[in-house]
Amino acid sequence: MNNQPIGIFDSGIGGTSIWKEIQQLLPSERTIFLADSKNAPYGAKSKEEILRLSIKNTECLLGKGAKLIVVACNTATTNAIDYLRENYNVPFIGIEPAIKPAALMSRSKTVGVLATKGTLSSDLFHSTTKNHAEGIKVIEQEGKGLVPLIEAGKVYAPETRKLLEQFLLPMLEQGIDYLVLGCTHYPYLIPVIQEIVPEYVKIIDSGEAVAKQTQAILKKKALLSNTAAYEYLFYTNKDVKILNQFLGNTSLNSAVSYLDF
Repeated sequence: MNNQPIGIFDSGIGGTSIWKEIQQLLPSERTIFLADSKNAPYGAKSKEEILRLSIKNTECLLGKGAKLIVVACNTATTNAIDYLRENYNVPFIGIEPAIKPAALMSRSKTVGVLATKGTLSSDLFHSTTKNHAEGIKVIEQEGKGLVPLIEAGKVYAPETRKLLEQFLLPMLEQGIDYLVLGCTHYPYLIPVIQEIVPEYVKIIDSGEAVAKQTQAILKKKALLSNTAAYEYLFYTNKDVKILNQFLGNTSLNSAVSYLDF
């Protein structure tokens, strides 16, 4: 199993921000990434639909030999990962907003969370907030409309900046000094966000922590790759050009393909 690939799925291209962190930390690991862009965004879907899509993605990755699966989607993690862990015999790594480090480091005791409706309304999000943000004012903001714009490659478009200003300016007025990005699509917006928020507002996401957890679980399960014959495979069920755009200068040992999954 050691040289089988790590499987990664997301409701579109956003999870490539997680893939990049994993690839940087574990460059010799083979990876298979599924971008379920046809069904993006997951954030506004029912829990039942999110679970159905997560099962579909999981079974596709298992069919391609995945030894471990990273659910590179906050909404899918909060709504489906417990079921996946109970019903499939591979390790699963999930993602949740980085509320704990933001709460620990905030000097103003006020942090903002920009996430999807599916994440903000989940039991896991509320329990994480309750357990790790006592005495902290947490300002929740649904990033409605952002994922479709990112999926269309419109990261720097005027309508994207307008939405971000609409979401972030009220948080600034309430005194946030940390902004937690609770969707794997949102790290691609960091350059635009930095133009809107002052320098003292720290922006954090879960990418590095997820990569470290992936490494830790592979070590614990004795599943780390023992060969340098790595390859990176990417599949999308929508627009290959958009996925390529977000991958940028990826290694030559990679392939991006259309797959109807």
